[in-house]
Amino acid sequence: MKNEKISMKVIGAIVATGIMSFCGVLGETAMNVAFPTFIQEFQISTALVQWLTTIYLLVLSIVVPISGFLKHRFKNKILFVASVLLFTAGVIIASWSHSFELLLLGRAVQGIGTGIALPLMFNIIMEQTPVSKLGMMMGVGTMIPAIAPAIGPIFGGIVITQWGWRYIFILLIPVLLIAFVLGLSTIEQKSETRNETLDLLGLFMIAIMFTGLIFGFSNVGSQSFISLQVGGAFFLSFLGMLGLIIASKRTESPLLRLELLKEHKFLIHVLSFFIIQLVLMGLVFILPNYIQIVNGESPQISGFVVFPGAALGALMTPVGGKLLDKFGPKKPILIGSIILLISLLVYWMLVPNLSNILVGVLYFIFTLGISLSFGNLMTNGLHQLRETMQPDGNAIIMTFQQVAGAMGTAIVASIISLYQNSGEYDFVAGTINGSQIGLVFLIALTLIELLLVLSVFRNAKS
Repeated sequence: MKNEKISMKVIGAIVATGIMSFCGVLGETAMNVAFPTFIQEFQISTALVQWLTTIYLLVLSIVVPISGFLKHRFKNKILFVASVLLFTAGVIIASWSHSFELLLLGRAVQGIGTGIALPLMFNIIMEQTPVSKLGMMMGVGTMIPAIAPAIGPIFGGIVITQWGWRYIFILLIPVLLIAFVLGLSTIEQKSETRNETLDLLGLFMIAIMFTGLIFGFSNVGSQSFISLQVGGAFFLSFLGMLGLIIASKRTESPLLRLELLKEHKFLIHVLSFFIIQLVLMGLVFILPNYIQIVNGESPQISGFVVFPGAALGALMTPVGGKLLDKFGPKKPILIGSIILLISLLVYWMLVPNLSNILVGVLYFIFTLGISLSFGNLMTNGLHQLRETMQPDGNAIIMTFQQVAGAMGTAIVASIISLYQNSGEYDFVAGTINGSQIGLVFLIALTLIELLLVLSVFRNAKS
């Protein structure tokens, strides 16, 4: 297996499916830059505008658990074609929307398309890549969508400044066409399909659980905790979780095999992966808003500020995977987690006086930590499971990732909105104070993540 080469068709299939995830994240991060524009055009609040990101990630979190069922039931190429067509439909809806509600619908449809393509990419990697090169290829798979946050802000800034926000979506169409042609010519079927029944009750419970969870967090900044919008939403989420557990025990083919979380090391990896994704999306929300509102820069400048660091950090992701292949998971994951914590601490200490240069440099350091820890947590987490259970483990990790992203955006947006609308500060001062508290929240989570990975590697050999 060590001497086996990765075929060009496998690489092409990974790139084609990865482009779908890339387009989803590109639209997401480009719109983060456009949030102030949306707030003015649609006359909405900061807490409401973040639903453009949240709805996309929420739909992803509902669709991704179906990936195991889809993999067994349909051929890879059919799934790929469906994902491209759905995402393209969402792009068309969003680009032609003249109301905030229609724009949300477009993002939701895009989420369905990406929700099919993202697990498909990692399933192809796990199924068709030699074990000796799995870490590197998982890094490549992680890198493709990870490049989008680097390009997204600058892409969004230029497009909004020159042509308007609608072209964020229109310009994705040629990229989708390239992915479509590449996927049709490279995606192969290595496993047999079989008839399998979709666990509709489990899917319904997942939708209830995640909808309540994300809706509750999105209203924390504007509603009382005991209100229906917050406390009621969390209670609904709790009921959905109980229903999912009960439904999973009553079927032989549950959407999410939650019993895998009983494997302690796998659980720790999932939780660590979850936290890092939450922290990443929280910071991605803070930075462009800080640059535009506090530093008074245009959307285009805010994109240029974070681009160099984000691009270099994303390109380092396969290197992080190669380090895992060579040295094992302990060193890259721990070093990456420490780098994340340090960069966030420096951000927090400098918030009142953060220049654009400091924002860019610190973001590079932060994404360097992401490149060492993020993909490697997923790879090593799946290694804690039997090979036959790894696709089910992948569905769990992908689901947690999407929920974490939605939560990160929702929580941080709620915190900043709370201070912006408190009446104690003007809008700029509220953004500064909200960003500081948001960073404290992200620092606390990163410290917890570091303690988790230290516990799992304490007695492990590198």
